[in-house]
Amino acid sequence: MSEDSDAEKTEAASPKRLEQAREEGDVPRSREVATFTVLMASGCCLWFAGDSIVRRLSAVMVSGLSMDREQIVNPNAMILRIAYDIGAVLLTCLPYAVVIMIVALASPLLVGGWLFSSKAFTPNFGKLNPIKGLGNMFSKNALVELLKAIAKTIVVGIVAWLVMQHHKEAVLGLTVESLRVGTAHLVSLLISAFLIIVGALGLIAAIDGPYQMWHYANKMKMTLQEVKQESKESDGNPQIKAKIRQLQREASRRRMMADVPTADVVVTNPTHYAVALKYGANSRGAPQVVAKGVDEVAAKIRELAGEHKVAILEAPALARALYKHTDIGDEIPEALYGAVAEVLAYVFQLRSYGNGHGQRPDKPRQFDVPPELDPLNPASQNQTPPAPGADDKNKGNTP
Repeated sequence: MSEDSDAEKTEAASPKRLEQAREEGDVPRSREVATFTVLMASGCCLWFAGDSIVRRLSAVMVSGLSMDREQIVNPNAMILRIAYDIGAVLLTCLPYAVVIMIVALASPLLVGGWLFSSKAFTPNFGKLNPIKGLGNMFSKNALVELLKAIAKTIVVGIVAWLVMQHHKEAVLGLTVESLRVGTAHLVSLLISAFLIIVGALGLIAAIDGPYQMWHYANKMKMTLQEVKQESKESDGNPQIKAKIRQLQREASRRRMMADVPTADVVVTNPTHYAVALKYGANSRGAPQVVAKGVDEVAAKIRELAGEHKVAILEAPALARALYKHTDIGDEIPEALYGAVAEVLAYVFQLRSYGNGHGQRPDKPRQFDVPPELDPLNPASQNQTPPAPGADDKNKGNTP
């Protein structure tokens, strides 16, 4: 069975497919709805404004049939008179025509909406294929159109017969009425019959509108393979996406490494983890993490710190907690304020000693790190980070 067969089209059309169809001029349309709205608008206009239109047109006709001697002997005067009468007819019918035009333009909003597509005007010579045309004559859609035509004929015929039966006596009574009264009565009967018959066509339109929407949605359905292919085209090749993510990680790593020389201290594990912290002298916030990494990245951070004379302090539990619970650019957690304050106090005292002030401080050995923040502590409820060096995929990873 073909992949495009109707039996395999089980997936709803995607927004992209629907948009492509609109660009090609393919949207749901119901001729029955459009016909019904235009005819009903015409009948209503005649019902409410028919008397006024008839009076004005009658006046124009009487005026046109009345000519004085100058108009008979002067062609120019006759031409002006005819132009005046034509203008009067157009002005009389203009409101009626405007209403019909507005309704005709608004009717597509009921089914399918407005559509302006240049592709719809492009010649399609495939439609001239007689074999394809013959196939369309015996298609399911052709059968539906045939049934609609039969239904319209039956409905209009029955309703017209019922209307005639109901107004039979009124029609026969026209023969005894005066010309003016009979004409007005006849116009009223015709308009009312017209509205009733068009109202009956509203039943066909009410069925055809939802059917066309359903038929269009069913026609636009996609096979599972088409959905997968479109998703692949929209999202891109997985290998290309992986390469892009790799390049983004490398760029992020380079930016991170550029910030290591600005750090005040690098806290290490001592070899598996490394977290670089920065605390400005005038800063009102907590110290920030400017770089972090494991294994090879941690070694690179330590190397850069050594080259730029950034203090390196071994604090395994603190390094693990900072790596686990912070991202690049984050301030340290409040629970680690005390431990980090000890580290910074030692670093600033060491820096002062290097400038020739005071005594060399003793390197701190114990840090107040809450057990629940240390991923290697059994009291921690959080998932532990990957074991350093356990998986080559984790080497060099940055957050």
